[in-house]
Amino acid sequence: MAIITPTYAVKAIYGLTPEQLRHHGVRAILTDLDNTLIAWNNPDGTPELRQWLNRMHDAGIIVMVVSNNNADRVARALAKLDLPFVSRALKPLPVGINRAVRKLHLPKKAVVMVGDQLLTDVVASNVAGVRSILVQPLIETDAWNTRINRFFEHFLFKLLNHRQPLTYQEDLHGNKRN
Repeated sequence: MAIITPTYAVKAIYGLTPEQLRHHGVRAILTDLDNTLIAWNNPDGTPELRQWLNRMHDAGIIVMVVSNNNADRVARALAKLDLPFVSRALKPLPVGINRAVRKLHLPKKAVVMVGDQLLTDVVASNVAGVRSILVQPLIETDAWNTRINRFFEHFLFKLLNHRQPLTYQEDLHGNKRN
């Protein structure tokens, strides 16, 4: 069960503040792209996203996308956001997360991975030895390839909730799960 258990569960990436992240020793956020940072069908993002990214930048917290998508797709989606990224991350394997950590030249304890899927983002984080933050998907629909994961996640959420109910919090305060 430990491999699918997120360190934290937060409603949305926007609930993370520089102050809370610094309190937890976080200097960089690795984030999934689709339905975590932006809606999978809206690559332009939102004004709320831009404000959040500006707050992270002003606080010196690096935001880097770690996505299973190909480089062209990620580059197109991030063109207006000017964020570094690792594509073809191969999540749930730790390959992409490890590649991102090496690029950042930071210890793993200074990095968190934020994502909306247990089977890719959380598992990859846990295998890589990086703290994970599970967020609710930004929208209820998914690309076709993600729907398969959601089907299996339904059963995994039942297992997790049987052990310890998963409650999404507004922020990181008092929210550690393991």
